[in-house]
Amino acid sequence: MREHFGMRAAPLRLAAQDSRRIKPEEKRALPIYSTPEYRTWRAEVIRRSGGQCQDPSHSPGRSRSGKLYADHIQELRDGGAPFDVRNGLARCASCHERKTILARVGRLKGGGV
Repeated sequence: MREHFGMRAAPLRLAAQDSRRIKPEEKRALPIYSTPEYRTWRAEVIRRSGGQCQDPSHSPGRSRSGKLYADHIQELRDGGAPFDVRNGLARCASCHERKTILARVGRLKGGGV
C-alpha cells in the first residue's frame, strides 16, 4: 500500500500502454553519413545557407539561426541524390524534424514528400 497525505491508497495495477496506432519506423543511420563525401556535402550546404534555416515553411517570428542540419530535400530513402548540393537545404532543428516526420508519414501511406 502507498501513503498519500497520510491516507492509504491501493497499489497501482495498470501498466503504461502505448496507444499509438502507427509505430514510427526505427531510426537507423545510413552508412553514407560517415563518409568524407557526405561531410563535404554537409559543409557546403551549411556554408551556402549563410548560417540560416532555408526551410520555406519556417515559422515566422522564430530565429533562423542556431544549430543547422544539412537535409536532403528528396530523402535518400526516396531516391534523392546523396551529394548534389541542389538536393540539400540547411534546416533548423524544428524544421528538420517536421520535414522528416512528414516524409515518414508519406512513406507509410505509400507515397513520399
